[in-house]
Amino acid sequence: MRRPARIGQEQPRTPELATLLGEVAKGDHEAFAAVYDAVAGPVLGLVRGVLRDPAQSEEVAQDVLVEVWRQAPRYRRERGSAMAWVMTIAHRRAVDRVRSAQAATDREHRAALLDRTPPFDEVTEQVETRLEREQVRRCVDGLTPRQRESVTLAYYRGLTYREVAELLSLPLGTVKTRLRDGLIRLRDCLGVTA
Repeated sequence: MRRPARIGQEQPRTPELATLLGEVAKGDHEAFAAVYDAVAGPVLGLVRGVLRDPAQSEEVAQDVLVEVWRQAPRYRRERGSAMAWVMTIAHRRAVDRVRSAQAATDREHRAALLDRTPPFDEVTEQVETRLEREQVRRCVDGLTPRQRESVTLAYYRGLTYREVAELLSLPLGTVKTRLRDGLIRLRDCLGVTA
């Protein structure tokens, strides 16, 4: 803790911040205390300006000062002032915290949306499938016997039009006409729009 200055008494000169960082890089705890005193206020001010939350701001400012201790050997005087270097670290940490908080909010929002989606209802699905099958059976039963025979061979047994024609001993054109007419009647019966 610094003592208040007395009138007429000369203040002890504090080394330049860049010099102090050089000493911090060597592990000097007293130099770090001086760096802390010099930068803690501006760091907290910058971080609070980005985050707006006092508790988070204090936490991030503390992280920044720990980072300054760890990264002090990386500071290069020729690249800029020591204060600018420290404030860059502070700004990056504050922005990272904002992004992290936003990502967490986004994840929570997505999770909440997933919770609202109804689970797959297997019973409902089976009932709907059974009803659809019954409707298809009724519609197939509504075809003429010749159409039903052609549709059954082509679509349920998987025969080609030519194979259906050979099996029924009919011309290919006749089979195609029966299939086309049968499919039109099925479409109309099932309520399918073209």
